Formats: sequence, structure tokens, C-alpha cells
Amino acid sequence: MNYQEAYKKLEKYGQLHVLKYYDELDNEGREALLTQIEQTDFSVLALCREKETLNPRGKIEPIGVMQLAEIDEKREEYTRIGLNAIRAGKVGAVLLAGGMGTRLGSDAPKGVYNIGLTKDVFIFQRLIENLMDVVREAETWIPLYVMTSDKNHDATVSFFEEKKYFGYNADYVTFFMQDMAPASDYEGKVYMEAKDKISTSPNGSGGWFLSMMKCGVAEKIRQAGVEWLNVFAVDNVLQRIADPCFVGATIDSNSAAGAKVVAKNAPDEKVGAMCLEDGRPSIVEYYDMTPELMEAKNDKGDPAYHFGVILNYLFRVRDLVDIVARELPLHIVEKKIPYLNEQGELVKPKEPNGYKFEQLVLDMIHELDSCLPYEVVREREFAPVKNKTGIDSVESARVLCQKNGIEL
Repeated sequence: MNYQEAYKKLEKYGQLHVLKYYDELDNEGREALLTQIEQTDFSVLALCREKETLNPRGKIEPIGVMQLAEIDEKREEYTRIGLNAIRAGKVGAVLLAGGMGTRLGSDAPKGVYNIGLTKDVFIFQRLIENLMDVVREAETWIPLYVMTSDKNHDATVSFFEEKKYFGYNADYVTFFMQDMAPASDYEGKVYMEAKDKISTSPNGSGGWFLSMMKCGVAEKIRQAGVEWLNVFAVDNVLQRIADPCFVGATIDSNSAAGAKVVAKNAPDEKVGAMCLEDGRPSIVEYYDMTPELMEAKNDKGDPAYHFGVILNYLFRVRDLVDIVARELPLHIVEKKIPYLNEQGELVKPKEPNGYKFEQLVLDMIHELDSCLPYEVVREREFAPVKNKTGIDSVESARVLCQKNGIEL
């Protein structure tokens, strides 16, 4: 893309301020900016004006959950089915690790954060150790696909190499970068994070398989015969990955997907709740939980929306191909976005100052005809590290790790 073409595209979307510093840039900086302008989808910015009416909800109803007692009755059978699938090379794992440790006070990738007390225990390390439990049980390596972003890719790859993949077989680890989306002020004007760079952010947890396709990784998955992908977030240091019992239960139920859930510790806990929406599996995010939904009962008299997702899903690959052929909803999220001020100085705001645009993995669930909500014991599998202190923090995760016999 040349300057005239870039000017025309920016003019169309009301973003000409992106070229404010163009004349100050060297040839390399100009080329980088023009390339980014060419690759950026500015059409999403118009959604700022539709924020309040975006993504209306359908009819919400309770969904049946496979609870702990039912799982325990058939644990051996489910585990056998899952191990057979893993040993046949049909199961892969996808680590969503495109974010940074900003809320933890770190400028590094979130996965390199050290939660250790007497020794180094990195978030990435904990996840690999959990996956190694299944590798030893199945006596085979499981393909691991690590999604990074342009903000942390090099640092993430270097960290894994430096730590020798924490003992994992590097031949089974593939890194790929997720797509980025522009970040804007409240009026839909994109911010600049440098004179030669538009401010961007990872396009959310729902963009992972499309990013895989664009990077050519999805084709490698197909060629390898992988039929199921266990997708999980970087920040839960206790979660079980490629859990044979979970895999087996999902396969045995003939469901298109599985979702690990935990019993909520309060009706307003900040986790999405499994449900049916217009007759299809879905998830109500915590900020959409009305008092009526919190108080609702199912036909057994129990809380109707009592089970929350922990971002640990099992998807059938052939369904993922169909999902990305359709367009997932976009979510507008208020965030703190670093930007250049009028003087061209970088400002790191302390309060939210604009919007990021994301697709969410929970919307992928709603695209499917079936999903098995699969309960796990939260004290054993749910220790999210979202904050430095308080609820869902480094502190609370450390306590839960120690309760599970993990040496910190």
C-alpha cells in the first residue's frame, strides 16, 4: 500500500490523524505504518455508536450439567475413552496466551509471571506441569499450540526456549500469533501507541481458530489427524489440560463440545454461567446476569444458573471450520489504552479511556447444536490469576496451589 492508498482508506473511515507523524518517520517507519493501515479493519470502529444495542440476548433457560456424582460413576469408562483418543493422536491442546501481565504490574507476557515464594514457579511452568501429568498417564506427547500476539510473541518464544520448554518435547509445541484489532477512544478514533504504529490489542479469545487458519496451523492439525482441541486460558494455574475423563465424557455424550464448569461461590460471581439461549447452548456473562436470573430455580428447585465456565473447552475440529466460516459477534470492551498525546508523548492512563474490540470463545459455544457442561471441583481446577491481590489473584492462587500440594 502506498501513501495515496493509505490516505484514501483512512479518509473513508475518518482516521486521517493516523498520518499525523508520517513526515517525521524514516523509510522503515513509513513502511511499517502503511503496512499496518493496509492490514487494519477500521470498519469495526463504527460499532462504538451501536454499543448499547449490540448483541441482544435471546431467551435464556437452564441447561443440564454433568455433575460430579454422575462423572464419578463412569470415571473409569470416560477416562478409558479419553486416553484412547489421546493415544490415537486425536487430541491437541491450545493455550490462549496473547495477553500481557499488566494487571499484575508486569510489562512481560502474563505466562512468564512468577508466582513462586521460595523458588521460581512461572505460570507457563504450572500449565506445562499439568499437561505433563496426562502425557505420563497416556504415555504419549500431546500437540500443544500456543497462541501469542504481536505484543508478546518474541518474548514468549524466547522464554520457552530459555526454560527448555519446562521438560516438554519441543517438537510437539507450535507457536502462532493471533490477529490484532484497533483500539480507539470513545468516539471511535483509533489511538496511536507510537508515531509509526496504531494502538492495537489482541482480538479476543474467540479469534483463536481463525488465527490458526491464517497462520497455516489449522491445516497442520488436519494433516496430523487431530479431531479435538482443548482450549484453555493462560491465567488458571490449576486447570487440567487434555483431561482424559473430560475428553471421554464429551466424546461419549456425542456432544460437539465440552465446557468445564464449577459451582459458583455466589450468584454474582464474575464468571459466565452455562445456559440455553433460544434452545442452543450458550453462556451468560456475569455482567448480563440480572437479579431474575440469579434468583431463578430449575425444575429440581436448585439455582438455575449455578455453574460457571472457567475457559476450558473441548471443541471438535470439524465444527470449528464451520464456525469460523460464519462471523462471530464483536464485543466492545472498555479498557485502559496507552496512547500518544498532542505533544507526541506516550501516556499510560490509570483509568479506562477507550474501547477494544474482541470476539469471545463463549460465542463459539452458541454456534453449536450441543455442548456438555462438565463439572469439576473448583478447589482443584480453578485458580485464576487476574489481579495482584484480593479475589482471583496471585495471592489466592498461591493458597490454592499449596492446598493441592504444589510446592511454591
